[in-house]
Amino acid sequence: MNTTTAPKVVVIGGGPAGLMAAEVLSAAGVSVTVHDRMPSFGRKFLMAGRGGLNLTHSEPQDRFIRRYGPASERLRGMIDAFPPKALVRWAEDLGQPTFVGSSGRVFPKAMKASPLLREWLKRLEAQGVMFRLRSTWAGWTEVGDLTFTGQAGEEIVPADAVILALGGGSWAKLGSDGRWTTTLQAAGARIAPFRPSNVGFTVSWSDVFKERFAGTPLKAVGLSFGGRQVKGEIMLSAYGLEGGGIYALSSPLRDRVEGQGSAMVEIDLRPDLSAAQLENKLARGRKGESVANLLRKTLNLPPAAIGLLREACGLNLPASPAALSALIKAAPVTLTGCAPMDRAISTAGGVGFDSVDDELMLKALPGVFVAGEMLDWEAPTGGYLLQACFATGRAAAQGALAYLKDG
Repeated sequence: MNTTTAPKVVVIGGGPAGLMAAEVLSAAGVSVTVHDRMPSFGRKFLMAGRGGLNLTHSEPQDRFIRRYGPASERLRGMIDAFPPKALVRWAEDLGQPTFVGSSGRVFPKAMKASPLLREWLKRLEAQGVMFRLRSTWAGWTEVGDLTFTGQAGEEIVPADAVILALGGGSWAKLGSDGRWTTTLQAAGARIAPFRPSNVGFTVSWSDVFKERFAGTPLKAVGLSFGGRQVKGEIMLSAYGLEGGGIYALSSPLRDRVEGQGSAMVEIDLRPDLSAAQLENKLARGRKGESVANLLRKTLNLPPAAIGLLREACGLNLPASPAALSALIKAAPVTLTGCAPMDRAISTAGGVGFDSVDDELMLKALPGVFVAGEMLDWEAPTGGYLLQACFATGRAAAQGALAYLKDG
């Protein structure tokens, strides 16, 4: 480590994890430069803001941590050190007040990412952080310096420590293309293959159904798979199903599709009513009325929902109130595959936790730390993705500070 001047840390990746690492490091007096291969920072962060920027979630901490599945215990300490309440305070310190939605999700009142990112970059600049855009990391030289390629050609950059926050494998056009895996594997890190997460699924819809209903949402439906039930909105797309409801089950559905070639999810089109209540309502319908009219008038089912029932059982819907109510409560839809990785909101896979120490330093590369979606964890939408990116970015920076102090 250079002892005559401030230690120099290079952060590679200008998303939430990388920028949070830069903030912690620069606040501690470290010289920080953030490199990103894109023309601007936080492109995926800004994309998330198009839907309202769900920063985190307000549910109890123990339940919150369990959302990370197998990675929960490795992430627990980092999220406990920077929990949702701390993230809310951080956003509000940047002039972005927040509110808790009816689902418990936390959003900035501006309902977009751009004001927050703009103020954040101003803070980083005021703390002395230097920015290098259109700068693509290309690995290390033989003596351990970083190499970058950019508009001016190759650049050699020495560093006392490095934070890698290069993202996962989804939305490559926004910056996270996963190409870094080859470099880290060659250096000795274990990399779990990327898999789509929070993703839609393909369904073999009939041509008639696709033509009529592609792009139609079905709101407040229930979905069941493997003993798990969720409630949310789904979108009927030309290729299959997408939307928050299906994303919430995407991890087990993906595993089943990958293992067995297909998975069947059951959709409850009226989760607020029991099967018995539905049956009673249907039994009171007028004699001689078509089943479609009965469903529309008695249960207020939209045409897309009725079309979905026909996709499940054929054109002739059951006439029996009991059979029809059972179908409405559990319409089976066979999923034949995952949507392409680049359509996924996030990815599973990445650097295995067995390849990093407790401070997120790569065991094979002393002084190199990993944060964000590069690590092998996944979580549902609802604020969990951004929370873990912020928390691991902060943890990696603190690990780098400890490394520099010991060095």
